[in-house]
Amino acid sequence: MSGTPGPRLPGTPLWLDAYPAETITNRQFAEHPLPGWDRLFLPPSLAGLMDRPSVGRLEFIEDDNRGAILPEPAVTLDGTAFYLSVKGVGSTVLPFAMDRLDRDAVRPLVRSESTRARLGSAAPGASERMITGELWLRGSPYGGQGLLHAQSALAVSERAELTNLAGFRIAPLVKIARFPPALEEDLRSISWYRRYRGPFVQELRLVPSNVRIYFHGRTTVGESTRWVFERFGIDSNARAVAFEVRFVASALAMLTLFARTLASDARPGRYRGLDFHDVWLDKDAVLAPDGTAYFVDLEGIDEVVVERDGVREKLEDQVYRSLYEFMFAFEQIESERRRRFAALGDRRAHFATIVREALRDDPYARPTETPDGLALLIRNRLSEEPLNTVFPLVDR
Repeated sequence: MSGTPGPRLPGTPLWLDAYPAETITNRQFAEHPLPGWDRLFLPPSLAGLMDRPSVGRLEFIEDDNRGAILPEPAVTLDGTAFYLSVKGVGSTVLPFAMDRLDRDAVRPLVRSESTRARLGSAAPGASERMITGELWLRGSPYGGQGLLHAQSALAVSERAELTNLAGFRIAPLVKIARFPPALEEDLRSISWYRRYRGPFVQELRLVPSNVRIYFHGRTTVGESTRWVFERFGIDSNARAVAFEVRFVASALAMLTLFARTLASDARPGRYRGLDFHDVWLDKDAVLAPDGTAYFVDLEGIDEVVVERDGVREKLEDQVYRSLYEFMFAFEQIESERRRRFAALGDRRAHFATIVREALRDDPYARPTETPDGLALLIRNRLSEEPLNTVFPLVDR
């Protein structure tokens, strides 16, 4: 891990004020110098709620509904430049209407007269994002992030070797930054129907880009594949094919995460492994410039326990859960390759070739030929052959 020169990320500017904060650090990063990372990053519209001055205002770019990214690279991991991403910096959209979420929208909701007055103290024209106290998605405040969700993400991140969990690539959570108690109480008073009662935090993560698959981003593979090719410098057919290989290798690792993390449960006849809950490939993963997909929003990944006779069903269900999103993204990339470089040939045959190359060294997902076509042999971490399953990928 080291500092690195690298490209500046394009995006819509978002100015955030930095404040010293108490943090919880991923143990894998505890010995790495991360100057300036024990911080909260708040929109200027909330400056009046802080009892201390900002230590600086930084230019981020917008990412997702409640996220922001510093556009200059922070570190190099495994030869790839990574950027600081902050989750929980406030939203711009009302939770129950397609309208702006700003000070004027929330003032009538604020029960505390003092809080209401201090919300009006930010300079005109400041970033109008809001973190509220409305309970959202079970464990988070709307526009912000909750501690339980952040701790779930940290637990997954600490299982990986920086960015690699048995071939499943993650954008590591480096620190959880806590909000001061007084700020929490001010924000908790901004609610519509139900109050979030847990601790407010932010996640400080490392991401390889701001390019998502389809949803929750201004720059996605699904909406602007031509622009993605230009941004990542995919200027030849050979580079496009290499991009496809890395994308397929990393995406299929996501679809087989349960097999890669399978372990025997303490109770005989039961097994446990990681599965996805309320997180998805299309909106919760980003692409590195080489095509590798990294899962970013780790809060929805947790262990599940199944009976022995349910292991193979779980393996298949996990593939089916994200199979369409995976194939959708591949189709966008492949269509742009064909358009840009006048590539011809059978699409199914080309996809099968890419799969074989992508999984050449993967110990858990192996391409295998069947009478019906190309299939995926899903092995498991325990090397228990009866728990393996075969999933069809390409019909003849």
